[in-house]
Amino acid sequence: MKITRCFFALLFLASALAGLALITVAQKPASKTHYLALVGTYTNRTASKGIYAFDFDSASGKLTFQGIAAETSDPSWVVIHPNGKFVYAANESGKQSTITAFSLDAQSAKLTQLNQLPALGEDPCHLSFDKTGKFLFVANYTSGNVVVFPILRDGKLGAATANIKDTGSLGPNKARQEAAHAHWVEPSANKPKVYVADLGLDRVVIYTFDADRGMLFLAPMPTEPFWAALSPGTGPRHVAFSRDENFMYVLGELTSTVAVFAKDHQQTWGSTQQISALPAGFSGRNDAAEIAIHPSGKWLFASNRGHDSIAVFSVDPLTGVLKSVGDFPTGGKEPRHFAIDPTGHFLLAENQNSDSIVVFRIDPGSGALSQASQTNVPSPVCLAFLPL
Repeated sequence: MKITRCFFALLFLASALAGLALITVAQKPASKTHYLALVGTYTNRTASKGIYAFDFDSASGKLTFQGIAAETSDPSWVVIHPNGKFVYAANESGKQSTITAFSLDAQSAKLTQLNQLPALGEDPCHLSFDKTGKFLFVANYTSGNVVVFPILRDGKLGAATANIKDTGSLGPNKARQEAAHAHWVEPSANKPKVYVADLGLDRVVIYTFDADRGMLFLAPMPTEPFWAALSPGTGPRHVAFSRDENFMYVLGELTSTVAVFAKDHQQTWGSTQQISALPAGFSGRNDAAEIAIHPSGKWLFASNRGHDSIAVFSVDPLTGVLKSVGDFPTGGKEPRHFAIDPTGHFLLAENQNSDSIVVFRIDPGSGALSQASQTNVPSPVCLAFLPL
């Protein structure tokens, strides 16, 4: 009798656990596959109206047009605030350049302007946030200065807290390196540092950032210099870091190369490799444009304008050294920018001069690219994702 009761008790317990498992599975939320994609464009001398909105399906790689998110002049760089409520655009218009703050309604894919301030420099071409989300960094290309704007509680931009011009000896290319040209700005994830790629100076300038006051200083630590120097004439454009920030990859626009830097035991940057982003034997005009590391850390990608390709490299996790995997045509002209979707499954190349965004599937084993879809949009030059 005791054995029978024990058997039925165990049977009841097993049934209950099975039922609980079914409930748990049923209540598990579906995985997110859809993202809002905001595309910045050049409106001058094109049919573009401003910032375009798309739904991106990360399962299929398909972009679906949602409409014009906002009509604004030459939004060449667009960033979405970490809270998902605000969007900021660099309006690259020479001496009349501005920075525009928007509120974002993700469901309707619409932006509402909050305020617009002078960029305090010419031709802003890159924006980023400090790690607290309280400040916006602006790299002004033509004037070669970096500006910091505080982000107010309502998302508006406040009066600038810093405005500092890159300084140093110019590179040898008289046509392109006649002055300082800040082309990219990003803060360190681990240190109170802000990195600026300056095309005119052949340097990645390293500023100290005071997050309490929103100020930048050329005040290095005793053992840490305030720049990483590149070979003369490189023209650093954009930079990518390994996840642990032990390796820095600098894309040279003028030489179409990727320079690899590693930290030594004193935490200073030393160059360990320079590798071409072009195939052997290519001799035509080319300007390298964008660089990014895959979320897995296994692959690095760089875009070429002229050769119109994406160069793919494998990354040695121990040394940071790159090895060429190959180059893949972007299916259009002048891929000024590309973005890797948050899942790491796709790379989206924005072909500025052929008015197209071509979506490529990334092979998880080799990093190779294969075309998945294509969408038309006038003069696309920037793309940012937000989960829906």
